[in-house]
Parts: sequence; structure tokens; C-alpha cells
Amino acid sequence: MKIKRAASIPLIVSDPYFSVWSPADALYETDTAHWSGCRQKIRGYVSVDEAVYCFMGDREFHQVIEQKYVDVTATATEYYFENEKIGLTVRFCSPLLLDDFTLVSRPCTYIDLTVHKKTPCNVHTDFLIYSDLVQRGDDRLVGGSNRKAQGQDRAAFGYAFMGRAAQRPLGNSGDNITIDWGYAYLASDDEKAVLTYDGGNRVIGCRMDFAGEQETKGMIAAYDDLLSINYFEEWRKAYWTERYTDILDAVGAAFFDRKEVLARAETLDGDLFQKAMAFGGEDYAFLCCLSYRHSIAAHKLVTDENGEVIFLSKENDSNGCIGTVDVSYPSVPLFLLYQTEYVKGMLRPVFRFAACDVWEYDFAPHDVGRYPYAWGQVYGLNKDNRKGDFSGESGDVFPPFYMYPQGSEVYDFRDQMPVEECGNMLIMTAVVCLLDGSGDFAVPYRETLKAWTKYLLEFGADPGEQLCTDDFAGHLSHNVNLSVKAVMGIEAYARLAALWGEEKEAQEYHGLAAAMAADWEKRAKAEDHYALVFGSPETWSLKYNLVWDKFFDSGLFSGEVYEKELAYYVEKVNEYGTPLDSRQDYTKSDWILWCAAMAGDREQAGKLIAPVAHYLEKTTTRYPFGDWYETVTGEYCHFKGRSVQGGIFMPLLMESRG
Repeated sequence: MKIKRAASIPLIVSDPYFSVWSPADALYETDTAHWSGCRQKIRGYVSVDEAVYCFMGDREFHQVIEQKYVDVTATATEYYFENEKIGLTVRFCSPLLLDDFTLVSRPCTYIDLTVHKKTPCNVHTDFLIYSDLVQRGDDRLVGGSNRKAQGQDRAAFGYAFMGRAAQRPLGNSGDNITIDWGYAYLASDDEKAVLTYDGGNRVIGCRMDFAGEQETKGMIAAYDDLLSINYFEEWRKAYWTERYTDILDAVGAAFFDRKEVLARAETLDGDLFQKAMAFGGEDYAFLCCLSYRHSIAAHKLVTDENGEVIFLSKENDSNGCIGTVDVSYPSVPLFLLYQTEYVKGMLRPVFRFAACDVWEYDFAPHDVGRYPYAWGQVYGLNKDNRKGDFSGESGDVFPPFYMYPQGSEVYDFRDQMPVEECGNMLIMTAVVCLLDGSGDFAVPYRETLKAWTKYLLEFGADPGEQLCTDDFAGHLSHNVNLSVKAVMGIEAYARLAALWGEEKEAQEYHGLAAAMAADWEKRAKAEDHYALVFGSPETWSLKYNLVWDKFFDSGLFSGEVYEKELAYYVEKVNEYGTPLDSRQDYTKSDWILWCAAMAGDREQAGKLIAPVAHYLEKTTTRYPFGDWYETVTGEYCHFKGRSVQGGIFMPLLMESRG
């Protein structure tokens, strides 16, 4: 859909490291950047006769060819530029098709340039990728250019590449830092394209001539990270390496299947757009188009030593954690729409760590490490284990905590999220099993899930002082919304028991959840809404966890709860959305959309959705769709490019349930 403006526009997005955005209204207003805001310079120029025009990156001393529009779909971003002699279309497509693990993992973005000549003229383009993509300092580079011959099911193409001379794969771990290992590639299957590596200027480039009146020529930007994840001390490569022998093999395949893949991407774009329009009109379609690639590319897809899918998120602009449970939880609506295996790939690492001796708690963990090291939770560490500089910016790697023995006292109980993570794990596990129509996935974790359910029964009805996923708001006692999560976690276990054929156990736990929900309604009621904390009727909050009661169709909470809560959320809307709760004016975009999914009708849902779209369009903070922001000023608080925007798709997930 053609958009007026957005905080930042996705261009080349594959994973947490290969992620390039345009933080500007026009593609030539400033240099492109990584989601973290670090400059990752890509320049584009079109030469018409003797005149050179900039169409991408900081224009510096060049004139520009005027941008007329930008069109953003789920998988593609298209810009159109025009002057008196030519029209130029520049299209970026990262075909992250969730029904195809290989395409989700294959680090290849199609870049197509179309030139339409209004008058006879000589035209060529130059596309330049600078070393910002492969290093964070001034280290020595190596690179070159060559040509790859055509093979079976592979196209012939020319390519240029560059990377650090001293390669240290997985050489750091942190949050707002970029990759400094691996190699960036730029390739074209146009026989006349000139691919170059310029060591002096630290740039790889592609020049293409356009002789015809109207011509389209393509390139592929790719990245070979060599190693992707340390998974419990197994050095794992990206999923795509299981199909292709090397990055050039993958690029050749991407050229060969280009027509088919782009057609599939276009079909997905159209289908998603129509469904989003049907639910929430242009505002909701806008949010979905700007969230799809964003949410997927905040993950890395690998397999474990048994060949099972592992789908690990990076907690961008938060603390850099990998496989964070309360980041996976809000993200799952997008992935559940297409393939439950992605959510299983989020859950497997957590179950594995929870079984380690070092994790001595009877509740679920928060994470499994800090990206790209998945070898033990790093959140809520005991201060005695914080020796050294392990800040996100330092790049230091935490020790492999999963190996530590029982009694190591690695973690501080106060900074854990016991009710939160138990509920999250139970709900996500039950949902994937229900959608699969089988409880088989959960069978190996049955005893663990039951222990977590018992924890919720003991501590979930009126949670003590602790953190929840909204940990930026601080510790809170008697959290009403967290209590809802406990109820739904217990109900989730009941659903699992039913799938296992344990009808008596299923009825027992459903009954316990129903009793807790009935008691919740009495204690949380505050006239025209339900409170933020039990015993404080003047407070209020978004009860986004209630959505699973509707998803399960479990009927644990009365219609009055939804009627009052949704009407209250609409009443509390500020210019850029409904606040998270009564303590502050800030909010979370994902949770607002979860609430919109529970709305009584489309009009009510639209009143919640429209301010979020307004924020994404108008905010002056030019980061990829920050999910935590101020509802009065529209300024981002924190969190950029995070996977949690998969929660934007909750209304569509609920629609799919009928």
C-alpha cells in the first residue's frame, strides 16, 4: 500500500544482524541504517546522459531524482522516482514466506530497478554497499569480484563481496551492536552488469546499463554470517545451509527461482492486505504491512543437533537476550497464522534450559542467553555473577550458565518473572498443540508443565511483588492482569490434558481455572472497569491476557468483563493510543492490538487501532516501529525492531478461529 510516512522503512531484512532500513521520508534524505540506528551506508545513483542523480542514501553534493511515492507490502518496499527524462522504480523484496523455512532463512533480498525512458537518453545505475555492513571499526578488509557459472537449478551471475580480513565468527554478544564477521555480497544475473570491490573506498558495487525504452534489471544483496548461533555449545549455522552448499549456491538458487518466489510473495502480500483491510481498514493494513518483515527478521532460524527447528528471537534495544519467553509470547500471533513449528522452535530452547541443574526454580525461565549465545539465562543474575563488563554495548560474552551445577546461586529471585513466564510457556504450548490437533509436542515436557501449573495455582490468584513482561514499569504486587495470565495458564494445562486423553485431569484443572476466574471478577471489579491491582479500584490497566479466554472459547470470564474493559480502553485513548495502565501515559503497541482483537465490534476495534497507526506515521523518532512509546507525545521510549510486533496480527489470528 502507498504510504505517506512511517517511522522507518524496511529495505533489506533477513535477521537481527542483516537488517537495513531507511529512517527518512525520502530514500535520498539520509543514509540507511541498521535497526539499532547505526549507519549502514548504501548509496544509489542513476546517470541520465551526463547528469548524475542520487536516489538512495545521503545525497551529499548530488542532485536528486524526485521521489514520488513509497509502497510498502508485507514482503516488499517499492519507491518511484521521476524527472523530465525518466521514471525509476526501485523495489526491495525480502521474501520471508512463513510456509517455507528455507526462504525465511535464505539471506537474499531481491533489488529490482526499472527504468522507463520518456525521451531517448543514455541511462546507467550505480548501487553501492559500504563496509558499515561488515564491520564496526576500521579493521582491514578483504574482498573481490567474480562470476559464478550456471549449474543445475542455479543461475549464472556476477558478484562482489567484502568482509573483515580477521574473521571472528560469533565474536561478540550484545544489544545495540552490529555484526563484524561474515561477508556481504552484491550480485546480478545481468551479463553486462559490472560488479566491483573497491578496497580503497571500502565498497562493493554494481553498475547496470539500461538500453531499452523500459527495462527491469535485478540484483541480490546477501550476507554469509558463517556461523549464526551458539546453541548450548553447539556451533550452529543458519537453516539455509542445510539446503545449499555455500552462499554462492544460495544466491544462484535465488536468481533461478526468482520469478516463482516473487509471485508467491505477491500472493502473500495481497492475501494479508485484503484480510487486514477487511478487519480494520487502511489503518490496520498499514500496521500489518510495516510489521510482517520486522517481526520475522528479529529472529534467527537454525536447527538443533537432532534436526529440530529452533527459532530464536533477539531482544532488540532491550538487553539483547536470546529466546526471551515474554518476547516470544506477544509475537506468536503472526507465526501461529502460518506455521506452528516456529512457535515450537521458540519453546524448545526454554524447555531445554529449564531442565538444566543450574535452573533450580519451580517456575519457568525468562530467556536462554544473550544473542547469539543460547547457553543459559542472563536475566536477573545474582550480582556476584556480574563481574566484568557485560553491558550490551561491550560485546562481552556471558559464561555458559547452563553448565553450572545445582547450588551455584547464579540468579536473584527478586528479578525473576515467575507467574509471567509460567503462564506464557503453558499458553504457548497449549495453543500450538490445539492448532496441531495433537498434544504430542508437549508430551516430553509434561511433568515440567504440570509443575508450572501447580506454581500458578499456588501463587497466581493474587501475585506477590514481582515483575511481569512489562518489567520497565517495575515491580508490582497484586497485579490483576498477571492474575489473568495465571488463570489462562491453568486453563492451558487443562486443554493439554484433554489432548493427552486425560479427561478427568482436564475437567479438574478447568474447574480450578473457572473458580479462580470467578474470584478474580469479584476482587478486581471497580464499577465501570477492572483494576490494575487488587484492592485499588481507582487504578486500571489493559487486560490483554484475557484474549486467550476468547481464543480457547473457555468462557472463564463473563461478558461483562469484556464489555466494561473495552469501553474503558476506548474512553482512555490519547492521541497515539491507550496507555498501558494508570501509572504512566506510555503504552505498548502489541498489547493494544491484543485488546482490539477482543473488541465487541469493528468500530470499537478501530478506535483502538487508529491511534497506533497514527503514531507509526507521525512519530519523529525514526526507528523501526518502536513498541513502547508515549501516547501523548508520540515519542518512542525504548525497544526498536522487536519481534513483539508479531502481536499486531492477533486480530487476524482471532478471525481465523471463526
